[in-house]
Amino acid sequence: MDFRFNFDIDENENSEADTHFLLLGSPKRKQEPVEQSRKTADAGADSIPGPGAAKHQDEAPKTKHCVKAAKEHIIPGDLNKILENKVMETVLDLYHVKVSVLEMTCSGDADSEGIVSKSVSSHSDLIPGVYEGGLKIWECTFDLMDYFSEAEIQFTNKTVLDLGCGAGLLGIVALKGKAERVHFQDYNSTVIEEITLPNVVANCVNEGISGKDRKTSKPPAKRPKKAEGSPDVLTKCRFFSGEWSEVTQLLLSSNKPFSKYDIILTSETIYNPDYYSALHDTLAQLLDKSGHVYLASKVHYFGVGGGIYLFQKFIEERNVFRTSIIKTIDQGLQRCIMEMAFKDSS
Repeated sequence: MDFRFNFDIDENENSEADTHFLLLGSPKRKQEPVEQSRKTADAGADSIPGPGAAKHQDEAPKTKHCVKAAKEHIIPGDLNKILENKVMETVLDLYHVKVSVLEMTCSGDADSEGIVSKSVSSHSDLIPGVYEGGLKIWECTFDLMDYFSEAEIQFTNKTVLDLGCGAGLLGIVALKGKAERVHFQDYNSTVIEEITLPNVVANCVNEGISGKDRKTSKPPAKRPKKAEGSPDVLTKCRFFSGEWSEVTQLLLSSNKPFSKYDIILTSETIYNPDYYSALHDTLAQLLDKSGHVYLASKVHYFGVGGGIYLFQKFIEERNVFRTSIIKTIDQGLQRCIMEMAFKDSS
């Protein structure tokens, strides 16, 4: 069965600049455009606190980790409902919900957790235990997508988990790479229903405009968009919200068939050291014995204390996984991509 439905797309001449505004720097600070943040990062290096100050800053009171119950989100039968009132924009030829519009329109039942209003009112992209940043597209997501192309990572026939998915772009890339199955998880249910699921539908069910067409055409803003496609790809997907350990237990105890993941993708999920144990155990329980984790992160998250080397040390002390830094990005705030696999795997 073919589906035909409409959504609005903002692809005017300034759409690239608009898209850049959505990319995040580090948690708990107002985000700058990526290119601007890269230009100003070096200029602002002198203002970064010295080792003593940074240590004092990072030793903030520990956050009590909130256990948020897991929930599986059922895909509506009417796909029109998923994209209703959504304005989309594009980045790297992928559609994603325009968050600035969502912030103005998402209320009531659509924001039952209240995370949109709380994020806007607090001017924060991170409220620990309440909102964990999933409304925004984090910078390292694009580092990981670039790496997939550079390293020619193959998703064909693989089972994939996009952990801490937010916009779900990593999982969408896997779907487009002909993965057999892709699951999406985010801490917040509002993120899954208002961001992730619409993005998956817009990119993987709608194929009415090719990547080439998107690059060469400049339609007016908020152009009504008709697209056609088969919803079959959604049978490959499941969507979950909740804390990692809760989602893990839901998956492992479910009556639905479940096999562990060949690939787990996660970006900018290690900013808070208080979460490391839960993340480690989730990876250990859900990764197939011969599987791989691809994790993208900044070297250090000022103000919250986490970072790639601290997490790597934590993992090595647990002695379950072997780790390797497979790429370092030096523009702006230094970032890394880490690969993980079980120590006893081949």
